[in-house]
Amino acid sequence: MNESGRELPSRASVVIIGGGAMGVSSAYALAAAGVPDVVLVDKGPLGSGSTSKAAGGVRAQFSDRVNIELAVRSLETFDAFAERFGQEIDLHKPGYLFLLDTPAAVAEFEKNVAIQNDLGVPSRMISLREAAELSPLIDTDGLLGAAYSPTDGHCTPESVVLGYAGAARRLGARLLPNCAATGVETVDGRITAVLTEGGRIETDTVVCAAGAWSAPVGAWVGVDLPVTPLRRQVLVTEPVPDLPPTAFTIDFGTTFYFHREGPGLLLGMSDPDETPGFKLDRSDAWLPRLGEAMARRAPALMETGIATGWAGLYEVTPDHNALIGVAPEVDRFIYATGFSGHGFLMSPAVGEVVRDLYLGREPFVDVSGFDARRFALAGARPELNIV
Repeated sequence: MNESGRELPSRASVVIIGGGAMGVSSAYALAAAGVPDVVLVDKGPLGSGSTSKAAGGVRAQFSDRVNIELAVRSLETFDAFAERFGQEIDLHKPGYLFLLDTPAAVAEFEKNVAIQNDLGVPSRMISLREAAELSPLIDTDGLLGAAYSPTDGHCTPESVVLGYAGAARRLGARLLPNCAATGVETVDGRITAVLTEGGRIETDTVVCAAGAWSAPVGAWVGVDLPVTPLRRQVLVTEPVPDLPPTAFTIDFGTTFYFHREGPGLLLGMSDPDETPGFKLDRSDAWLPRLGEAMARRAPALMETGIATGWAGLYEVTPDHNALIGVAPEVDRFIYATGFSGHGFLMSPAVGEVVRDLYLGREPFVDVSGFDARRFALAGARPELNIV
């Protein structure tokens, strides 16, 4: 019996470790494909890790073709989510607007837009005048260009988790929150069981979807998953009077971003002085740098009060790209982690990829470049459009 009061199954076809968006999407995709006895375990409530702390952005404006393809597939799912899963996710599509202040950034985004367009994404370079119309709170002083895609937006991560979890359970999957995995048993290079706080589950297959907590899960079976937890903080303002419609706006040079959240704005920015670790407390150390970025790019926000905020964890890899694959070191260990801040938005598509890796068939996109061994083999493929 686990802490949620449910009896622990003694056997599973596959055990998924991690109950965020990636884990529940994978559980749904496996169960929908007819895989019996799918079990998911998580140390806390479903979605209570990084998913619940995400800013909720969903976009296809990336520099890597595979990331674009994963994002496009996921956006299609988000568009149809309420109809398919019976769960509203508060999807808004004001578009993503990237503000660029160096010639190098403009050149990079021009190249990225060409790749995105080739893959069906309606992104485009726009004038600063149009950028100011799409995001009326910004000051365009110092900007050299901007990129925009009207099909990007944001939604509520917790609602996505609820939709996938409900659908997975209706198809027979067992989702066990508050039941932490504590180890994986192997015999002669084969997985035999997952150990949990509630007991032992026999299985021959494990899916690691543990996000920032993935490195120790990989270590249980001798697989190096180079994922580093890094704190990122988010703030939500008090209501902004007469708040105009605004795109999800990102000042690419500083990574300062904001989007509408109810009557106010959700905003954040990376902190170059942040150090790795499982830090979930809020810190004020980044606020002066945030204030400088706001004063320069969105000075109208400087008089707006902060209503609330929180800290979450990015799951960072050395090249800011995901780790997706099947480990050769041990039989039937599948991993989908290390998305460096864009795991939530790619979770629908990656759940499909996990399903196909489990079934031994070719996924809709070639993810071989995301093999975790690429760093040892000098095959890193940096994703440049990370904020």
